[in-house]
Amino acid sequence: MKYIQLILLFVTFSLAISCNNKTDNKITNPKDYNAYLNIDKNVSLNNSLSEYSFWENKLIETPNQYPYNAKLATANSTIFQLTGNIKALKEAEQNLITANEKVNYTNAGYLRSLARNYISQHRFKEALSLLKKAEENGEKLQLTQFMLIDVNLELGNLQAVENYLTEVKNFKSFDYLIRLSKYNDHLGNLDKAIQYLEASLEIAKSSKNESLLQWNYTNLADYYGHAGRIQDSYNAYLKSLELNPNDSYAKKGIAWIVYSYERNPEEALRILDAVTKENAAPDYHLLKAEIAEFTGNTEAKNKQIDLYLAKVKDTNYGVMYHKYDVLLYAEEASKFQKALEIAQQEVNERPTAQSYDLLAWSLYKSGEKEKALKISENHVINKTFEPEAMLHTAYILKANGRVEEASEIKKELLGAVYELGPLVEKKLKSI
Repeated sequence: MKYIQLILLFVTFSLAISCNNKTDNKITNPKDYNAYLNIDKNVSLNNSLSEYSFWENKLIETPNQYPYNAKLATANSTIFQLTGNIKALKEAEQNLITANEKVNYTNAGYLRSLARNYISQHRFKEALSLLKKAEENGEKLQLTQFMLIDVNLELGNLQAVENYLTEVKNFKSFDYLIRLSKYNDHLGNLDKAIQYLEASLEIAKSSKNESLLQWNYTNLADYYGHAGRIQDSYNAYLKSLELNPNDSYAKKGIAWIVYSYERNPEEALRILDAVTKENAAPDYHLLKAEIAEFTGNTEAKNKQIDLYLAKVKDTNYGVMYHKYDVLLYAEEASKFQKALEIAQQEVNERPTAQSYDLLAWSLYKSGEKEKALKISENHVINKTFEPEAMLHTAYILKANGRVEEASEIKKELLGAVYELGPLVEKKLKSI
């Protein structure tokens, strides 16, 4: 419960505001970010496309030069990050497979690159297997160990995470500090997570590496938001946009502040309309659907859900959006079984508390409240401090007659309304 208790110290506004009206909690100013909306040119994307074209021509001229495949993959990966174009990520995978096959999977750098691609696709077990090979290889071992921390954290292998953190311990290292920050966030130590990420920011500033700075600012903005430091969160998103005016994630973060904190759905949608013109990631449509539901526009909500479903039908996405699929399908009786199947697959591939929460929630929504409770007790309660998982747990506890425990969680969640969103504030009243 530490995570939510920390939020309670900072966020008290949610109890006093209406779900349906704008509030006086004004943080944002369109003048701050209007210049970043509807930008005609994407310099970073144009550079990546030029880079891709250059190495593509080189490979055509000399097809046996497999290092060019790795260069193409780097350009592909950047294009995916900038546009959300899943085909670019899958093409990067094929280029990296080609490069690895040419050296019989003996190049640690190529192994790490393919593992990084699989992490982006949420194929964590495959990424772990590749990183184990890179670890045996030993070339630039610390780089491999940093990535092993990332993958093991995603898979819930906390003992392995702790072991590798000990191996690479260095409080002057950017790569170490950001992993230590993630680990503390996972444990619910949000104050420590912020402290370490602020320390890594100072290192990024001294390095003058804009990509590191941009990453640091957006992640720090997220943490500030979790802690209820909304002004700091907003400022950090703006800092990221100063570095990259096409940072869709930062724009989404500002849209969330406008929607969840300021309760201004119209302005939030205006920002997101600009985002979805430059980035094709499916989950933006789900946020638009949520905001439409908040305003009572059922037609717009259903339209955005349909757009999401149409995009994730593309098999190239694989398991990347399974969490969203489960939560969506669990709301429809005709799709309960589908939600259960996907949730079970998530548990098999990624046995974390969050995956078990999806399974418990699917069981609860399909009427299997006793089974849901058993899974929550064994795998979720006191094993994750994520507000969404705790919200699901509260519902499950109440359904099984454990009203007092559900009420305790409810009290804590009332302080996390900003993170969960305005719609949840209404739902909390029914617990």
